[in-house]
Amino acid sequence: MAFNNRFESIEQVADELASARYIADRALATVIFLAHRLQKPIFLEGEPGVGKTEVGIVMARLFDTELIRLQCYEGLDASTALYEWNYPKQLLHIRLQEQQRKGTEEIERAIYGPEFLIKRPLLEAIMSSNEKTPVLLIDEVDRSDEEFEAFLLEVLSDFQITIPEIGTLKARERPMVVVTSNRTRDVHDALKRRCLYHWIDYPSFEKEYTIVTTRLPHIEKNLARQVAHFMQKIRSVDFLKRPGISETLDWASALIEMERKHLDEEVVKETLGCILKYQDDIKRFTEEIWADPEKRVEYLQEV
Repeated sequence: MAFNNRFESIEQVADELASARYIADRALATVIFLAHRLQKPIFLEGEPGVGKTEVGIVMARLFDTELIRLQCYEGLDASTALYEWNYPKQLLHIRLQEQQRKGTEEIERAIYGPEFLIKRPLLEAIMSSNEKTPVLLIDEVDRSDEEFEAFLLEVLSDFQITIPEIGTLKARERPMVVVTSNRTRDVHDALKRRCLYHWIDYPSFEKEYTIVTTRLPHIEKNLARQVAHFMQKIRSVDFLKRPGISETLDWASALIEMERKHLDEEVVKETLGCILKYQDDIKRFTEEIWADPEKRVEYLQEV
């Protein structure tokens, strides 16, 4: 099943994302539409918590297909991302074959069959596309090493790999690929050139309010506006880690569980750990902002 006829317009993309409770601006909807039509990977960059990973998750839901996720990290290599042989199972099979007095060539052919191949995310995406085209999410590629980035570039170019013992495997249909980066380091231009690029920024007040009320429909509207306004204000401070939309949703969910209908000084102090994740940031907020009565009023005002 190919994807490149699924969306007919940019407006349809935005509407279907909204139906899946993902609020996207027109720029992001355009990139998704073009990636879908041109069968190109999407490279999403932005601060942590702004909704990059969620794009891949939502696209798999809309296409009603499998999401294959490759979580990148330092030291990730080709064998971990692509495939490896099940050595214990192969060794057991060799012993059984030797007991049956099978020849070396016959044993070698037997142990390099598909049943001994452990498919990792990239190979899974290539082979699954022969049945139902998956969505491949390559998450936080900036955490991987440059050597892996070069390997990934080769895979995304042709969507085929060669396994010496088996031969070349090529995807019949290119999966939809979403690559994300938190920009902890610069990703090489060669990889970005293979993709359609989009930067996801922190949301505006209106967008953040819409996200909160869409994802948490039972929240008090006044509380949702206060939360969105508070988050806009707190992101203007140069913290070690500014809170993203994921922190907004966590905080709003916590306030709902606490049965709060509006923000006040007490509940902000009690739930500050939902928003800020570093002690230095919490200390700075408490001493520089929350200790100032005028700033407290600014942060808590009803919009």
